[in-house]
Amino acid sequence: MKTLKVLTLSLVMLATFGTAKAVNLKTDNEVLTVNYAVNTYINALMHGQINDLSAVIYPNAKFTMLRGNKMLSFTKTDIINWVKENENLEQECTTSTSVRESNSDLTVVKIDMRYTTFTRTNYVTLTNAGDGWKIINVYSVFK
Repeated sequence: MKTLKVLTLSLVMLATFGTAKAVNLKTDNEVLTVNYAVNTYINALMHGQINDLSAVIYPNAKFTMLRGNKMLSFTKTDIINWVKENENLEQECTTSTSVRESNSDLTVVKIDMRYTTFTRTNYVTLTNAGDGWKIINVYSVFK
């Protein structure tokens, strides 16, 4: 009888801890989809939400903005620092997205941010980096 109790308790503990561990073993690939990366980027720009922004941007990503005749370039660190400085700042604009190109390795998404006096168009290039989809290039134009 004692052996049966110990065996039952062991099985219950194994099932409980095995299930708990399985929940925690979710891979980054399950989280870092194209939609997740694009939505994280939009939330950073529109709402100043820094959550997971670093995870969805490739380390060598390039950010380029054309403002008038001036070309500005930024790194991943520059963008993350800018979002941190503007954390929780709400942009007064509406956003629309459209996929311009998509295959198993690369996706280009157009994001329009419409303000009352201008529109910022972002062409966001994402790659399947092996550990999930990551932003590798953003080209922004102001009209």
